[in-house]
Amino acid sequence: MTLIKETVTIAGAGPGDPELLTVKAWKRLREADVVLHDALVPPAILDLVGADAEVIHVGKRCDDGQDQDLRQESINSLMIRCALQGSKCVRLKAGDPFIFGRGVEEVRALLRHGIKVEVIPGITAGIAAAGMLHIPLTERNRMRSVLFCTGQGTQYSTEQFNAVMALVREGSSMVLYMGLKNLDEFAGRLLENGLAPELPVCAASRVSLPGQQLVCGTLATIGREVREKAIGTPAVFVIGEHSLPVGFGEIPYTLADGAVPDDNHNHR
Repeated sequence: MTLIKETVTIAGAGPGDPELLTVKAWKRLREADVVLHDALVPPAILDLVGADAEVIHVGKRCDDGQDQDLRQESINSLMIRCALQGSKCVRLKAGDPFIFGRGVEEVRALLRHGIKVEVIPGITAGIAAAGMLHIPLTERNRMRSVLFCTGQGTQYSTEQFNAVMALVREGSSMVLYMGLKNLDEFAGRLLENGLAPELPVCAASRVSLPGQQLVCGTLATIGREVREKAIGTPAVFVIGEHSLPVGFGEIPYTLADGAVPDDNHNHR
């Protein structure tokens, strides 16, 4: 297939702080004729778009009453139309386009229509939470792998779920996206399949944004704790034997932005 000259850019906006946006993504936003953005992209990042660009909200949220497949088809059609009209189109997605972002579906749709695609990675929320809140995901001689999972547990086959369980039992850390709504159900399934009730869990909300929250607990208590602390979306969870902020429970602990995590976990 011969690709047309026009290119659509699918860019990751990162976790929300404009200073965590890549330089390349910033350049594409300044050059764009049209920007199609997710619901979770904050105004401070949209303010970076060139003054003459058309900015279109195409955000999808779970349980918003919309058919998400039809909405995705509409987004694909918008990108295709922009490219065929010769517009410089940026599809701006929260986090990283290829981490639970349906970015690959958009790439396929564009390529099927002979449109060149540029993908610019973004910092996904799980990586941002780990770094900003000092929660290790890997560490020499302790954690040799990390899992990125969705909290929509009904989508796992038995084989997939058993593979995840085996890795977590062996010390791998799990980063859980879209897990707030079904947290009790997901944690219960982990417990039923043999994970320890005292397994550490960190819940991080609004990572890198004003109002960032961190709650540290255990697999047995995290559901109650996030409700008590009114943790809201977007939220990401880090689960694992060593998944606590560095120094947590051992030294007076203060995060870089001044937030102090809730100490509901007896550090082992």
